[in-house]
Amino acid sequence: MTPSAIAPPLLSWYDQFKRDLPWRAKDGTQPDPYRVWLSEVMLQQTTVAAVAPRFNRFIDRWPRVEVLAAAPDEEVMAEWAGLGYYARARNLLKCARTVAKEHGGRFPDTEELLRMLPGVGAYTAAAIAAIAFNQPSSPVDGNIERVTSRLFRIETPLPAAKKEIKTAAAAMTPAERPGDFAQALMDLGATVCLPRHPRCTACPLVNLCEAKKSDLESVLPIKPVKQAKPTRIGQAYWIENSRGDVLLRRRKQNGLLGGMIEIPSFGWSSDDAPKAVKELTDHWTEVRPINHVFTHFRLELKIFCGRTDKEAIKNCFWAPVDRLTSVGLPSVMKKVAEESISA
Repeated sequence: MTPSAIAPPLLSWYDQFKRDLPWRAKDGTQPDPYRVWLSEVMLQQTTVAAVAPRFNRFIDRWPRVEVLAAAPDEEVMAEWAGLGYYARARNLLKCARTVAKEHGGRFPDTEELLRMLPGVGAYTAAAIAAIAFNQPSSPVDGNIERVTSRLFRIETPLPAAKKEIKTAAAAMTPAERPGDFAQALMDLGATVCLPRHPRCTACPLVNLCEAKKSDLESVLPIKPVKQAKPTRIGQAYWIENSRGDVLLRRRKQNGLLGGMIEIPSFGWSSDDAPKAVKELTDHWTEVRPINHVFTHFRLELKIFCGRTDKEAIKNCFWAPVDRLTSVGLPSVMKKVAEESISA
């Protein structure tokens, strides 16, 4: 197969079937680098369905990179709550402030310079360069990785195959419309070249696909066997006062859930709540525990509920229970709150 034969039918298919996504430029308009960058950061290890409404909220609240750069950290972290991988939100602010301060609010237009921005890795830099600036860059996300490995029948197991896949992706990237080509590959992987049951009859590249010719389309790419995630066990303490407030704390800036608001917890990370939390009452009631899956481990949090008339302790604060939705709790703590309130 000649790599240059891929672009024409794929771009023709994309012109007809491309997804309508809020961060994409409308026909005939120039892509906004800010929207491209924001969407790519939000989409890292998060689904399009989860990102789309949150992207719109971000854009409504912070429509330009300079506005985001000026936003207080706690407001951005609260808006990010529920999207997970909170280091992305911290890097988002660092990058926005760098672009605003050092680049006059304009994103660099080359892959090399984009890589120098905080939190912008190889994939994100290539995606922004291609989509926002029409540079002949070749981003490789999970969808493009799958499509490319099948088109070229790359049978080397992952992750060893990544370099070979990147080379193949670069070889088929056209000089014209490289941004549309990258997005077309993404859309093809998301809607047609599916992981388990590819819809080959709907694929514009079916006659070019080397995996299809060898009946390997459902086999490739070859992924490593997943290792079982270890389980950690911790405790969360839900304590209310007579005013209908619940005790909360902000976690340290660095580390897991860095900078996020939590219901005081212990035993599962390096950032335990103050021990004085457990001394606010002698009467704790244990309710049903919650389970949550992080990237590298599973967490079981035992939940203890209590009441107190004491004042808040150092590094903690009270917040009205009926206003918790505006605080920006991460998903794991939303589960704790829901279980505690319903107990």
